[in-house]
Amino acid sequence: MYELIQLTERTYYIKSPTNIGLFRLDEKNVCLIDSGNDKDAGRRIRQVLDANGWQLTAIYNTHANADHIGGNRYLQGQTGCRIYAPGIDCAFTRHPVLEPSFLYGGYPPKDLRHKFLLAQESDAAELTADKLPEGFASIPLPGHFFDMVGFRTPDDVVFLADCLSSREILDKYQIGFIYDVAGYLKTLEQVQAMTAKVFVPAHTEVTEDIADLAQYNVRKVHEIAERIVDLCAVPRGFEDILQQLFAAYGLTMSFEQYVLVGSTVRSYLAWLKDTGRLTALFEDGWMRWARV
Repeated sequence: MYELIQLTERTYYIKSPTNIGLFRLDEKNVCLIDSGNDKDAGRRIRQVLDANGWQLTAIYNTHANADHIGGNRYLQGQTGCRIYAPGIDCAFTRHPVLEPSFLYGGYPPKDLRHKFLLAQESDAAELTADKLPEGFASIPLPGHFFDMVGFRTPDDVVFLADCLSSREILDKYQIGFIYDVAGYLKTLEQVQAMTAKVFVPAHTEVTEDIADLAQYNVRKVHEIAERIVDLCAVPRGFEDILQQLFAAYGLTMSFEQYVLVGSTVRSYLAWLKDTGRLTALFEDGWMRWARV
């Protein structure tokens, strides 16, 4: 874990629970793509930098999930590096309590105020094209989170952040986190058509061909959507739908799973309503979802 792997002349990644990109700007200076999930990840990254005599100048966050920004504060404190994050995600990076608050839909209980959902604050600036290293390109990848982006390095390595999950993760957990289902499907369509020397997803293996995995993710989205529509043949409330999905997929309920899967199910319900497949019924003080 935290092994430095060279992909091209100047592009590397640090293999960890969240794959971290590293680009060598010159013989001495490097930048990172994401920073791992906590202070310990930051320490392990710092060890890699020190072992190679590299100075960290900037961290480019793909989005503001805690497992991508968790090492920011430690690394910034140790190196003085700049941190950039895209759009709305910059606010979440500067004020990480927004993530568990958004997921819970109110002030989060202590059960949700931990490092897996609540990173430490870091001094981030909004990512704009002029802040990127020469030859870098940011790639909008909406859907999983608000303004998530990927990056293409000058030597044609594409870092894909969380825009797709591995087959193993999908087969085990079934419902991956999605904020905007329509945006997510458009992103997957875009990714299927991409070419690059190497693709680096955040949570699965590096590959030269991403199209099949992207299509597998698309099929899973439609499978879950169909299951929700079928469940709503009988009008059901949100909690009922959520319980039925947990039972069908053999998932274990916890505070974390309630907000992560629950938020995603709400996103599916919104998308299915907007596309005319579900409607919302309000009666006797209840809101229920029904198939059209």
